[in-house]
Amino acid sequence: MLADTTAGKISSQVTQLRHQMGAPAVGMVLTLVVICEERDQYDSVRAATDAAREHPSRILVVINREIEEANRLDAELRIGESAPGETVVLRLYGELTDHADSVVSPLLLPDTPVVAWWPGRAPDVPSEDAIGTLAQRRITDARSAPDGIAALVSRAKGYAPGDTDLAWARLTPWRSLLAAAFDQPVGKVYGGQVAATPGNPSAPLLAAWLSERLEIPVGVAESGGPGLTEVRLTLDDGELSVTRSDARVATLSRPGQPDRNVALSRRQLSELLAEELRRLDSDETYELAVKRLARTYAH
Repeated sequence: MLADTTAGKISSQVTQLRHQMGAPAVGMVLTLVVICEERDQYDSVRAATDAAREHPSRILVVINREIEEANRLDAELRIGESAPGETVVLRLYGELTDHADSVVSPLLLPDTPVVAWWPGRAPDVPSEDAIGTLAQRRITDARSAPDGIAALVSRAKGYAPGDTDLAWARLTPWRSLLAAAFDQPVGKVYGGQVAATPGNPSAPLLAAWLSERLEIPVGVAESGGPGLTEVRLTLDDGELSVTRSDARVATLSRPGQPDRNVALSRRQLSELLAEELRRLDSDETYELAVKRLARTYAH
């Protein structure tokens, strides 16, 4: 624990601890900057640490504390405790809370990508945030907002290449299953509906993706959950549907074929984060979907 310290002292201490362990900072593929509140830091750090098993990282956790206090930077270093990377928890006080980028910049790994993740409250335009400007990839989570759908609409308006949201990552198994269902000819698709718990931001995002890809109207309906529960697409000769009621197994139904049960579990936060860290380029499919969602909710 380093109390009332500086970024330079933190960097020196990290290097010293690495050498004491005989493990200099090699093999780390990125810097993950986690911007969160104190109440969220335990779950956020655990998810980031788990994701770092797949993507060895320097994890910088930025927690803004009381702005009324004197300027101070406290740091907690965790090197080689439970993951191949490094974790530095930074607590900022006073005017430093408005200048987190100046604290973070000297601690970024050289010549490696930077990913910023807001597990809780996030800026409407992440690419214009002080830390967001340092990152090639910016991850938000609309589900943590008071109105997740409104948060997605807002971020769509300020979208920049590299933006993404965990509401999109939660859809990956659904999108994969639905895409696979079209490997066999299904005829013309006339419309569809996605059902989920009220306010679930992934539901209209999935509907927007289907609308964009199939060029059909897809509505959103409420269900008892948990999470996403159903997708129904109207075809020439019936209906193609994916229904899930227990958050683990879904039933795929297609006209003229027997129903098939498929694994479709809700995934942990660390799995969602690890998926987003696998790609550091712009996700054009997400861009099209979230902008389609924004157009839908603009009327």
